[in-house]
Amino acid sequence: MFEFITDEEERGQVGIGTLIVFIAMVLVAAIAAGVLINTAGFLQSKSQETGQQSSKQVSNRLQEVATVGNVDSNDQIDIVNVTVTQGAGAGEIDIHNATVTWIGPQGTDQLVANTSGEYDTLDPGLETGEFSYQSVKNADGTSPQVLNDADDRLNLVFDTAQINGALDEGDEVTIKINTMAGATTEIRFSVPESLGQKQAVEL
Repeated sequence: MFEFITDEEERGQVGIGTLIVFIAMVLVAAIAAGVLINTAGFLQSKSQETGQQSSKQVSNRLQEVATVGNVDSNDQIDIVNVTVTQGAGAGEIDIHNATVTWIGPQGTDQLVANTSGEYDTLDPGLETGEFSYQSVKNADGTSPQVLNDADDRLNLVFDTAQINGALDEGDEVTIKINTMAGATTEIRFSVPESLGQKQAVEL
């Protein structure tokens, strides 16, 4: 026998179908919103991280205060002392994590900090490819190789015997100090044309 569908039944079926479509749309929209929120959060986190890294590369650098050379008995520079402090806006800088590029008249050398302690003139203990340090001013009395205060001063000691030999009159040197954050400080100096009768000179 034929079964007739009334207008009320047909409207009911249409209403249920519409409700199902509506629910499906809501679910799809909710899933899409969740994906967008997660993606936005991830991108925001990455952008903040990238911004912080870029900021550190600019600000976490050293600043030169003074550079002095020690004159030996042969009227050559055998020790170079570079006094540094934190650059403006810099955070904590550990010199043990820094690398130095020494560009001198004899060529280029990559140097790392000697980690056995502060420089001792009686027992330098330096090996080829190393530089040392001496604390000049350590505001909080913590690790001497760490600059964590604007008043801190650290003396970087370069023994030319462990690099490429003593510096002669008129020699030019460029020192590039790269901190762990990736910031680079470039220091250039020239040895005076006359070293006779001098024990130390400003470079």
